[in-house]
Amino acid sequence: MSPSTTHDATDDAPSPAGREQTRQRVIDAAIDLLTSGGREAVTTRAVADAAGLQPPAIYRLFGDKEGLLDAVAEYGFASFVAGKRFDPDPPDLIEDLRHGWDVAVEFGLSHPALFTLMYAEPTRTDSPAFQAGLKMLRARVRRLAAAGWLRVDEDLAAQIIHATGRGAVLTWLSLTEEQRDPALLTSLREAMVTAVTRREPVVRAEEGPAGAARALRAVLDDRAPLSPAERLLLDEWLSRLAGLGS
Repeated sequence: MSPSTTHDATDDAPSPAGREQTRQRVIDAAIDLLTSGGREAVTTRAVADAAGLQPPAIYRLFGDKEGLLDAVAEYGFASFVAGKRFDPDPPDLIEDLRHGWDVAVEFGLSHPALFTLMYAEPTRTDSPAFQAGLKMLRARVRRLAAAGWLRVDEDLAAQIIHATGRGAVLTWLSLTEEQRDPALLTSLREAMVTAVTRREPVVRAEEGPAGAARALRAVLDDRAPLSPAERLLLDEWLSRLAGLGS
């Protein structure tokens, strides 16, 4: 039999690129349904119909409805991270912090149904895209610490920034149109800034061991001539000292 007449059973299988295109088509269809009708509108049959597929295709691609919703949430996290701008050397670190908070809140207000889904399940914060966004946030916090602006420990600062942004969006979405006052968002943002930063950057020697410890933790990198055990011990000491000024 000539090569032109040979038929391989794998010829009917979609290519990786074709499978990814189909997968994205399903995710887009699910987001449209989520946006227009809420989570209840995202049924397997409705998504399949909107994507021009049979329901079994959804199960082959995502396992089940929860797998599809996880994929939609991951797409939301990835879209958010892709739209963020990280300035490696901002002229004003405090304004850069405000800007990053505003960007996160604006994303949530512009995509209410998707944002709610993204944060409906705590386990979704394990997604690679969410972790990439968290890494960008921690980089902002690290710069604040290195410049002497940070009032609290870096981990606590990142948690406060994230929690206030997330809470601001979910609270705003829970209000009626008549109740929504833009001053709420401004007040929450400024409360966050006050909670994590100082009015003026401190002179490390004047602040004492807590400030010096936070600053040293911020500027240490892998080039420091320390063994892994020494680095672990130093980090423990610096964490204790940093807590003195919290």
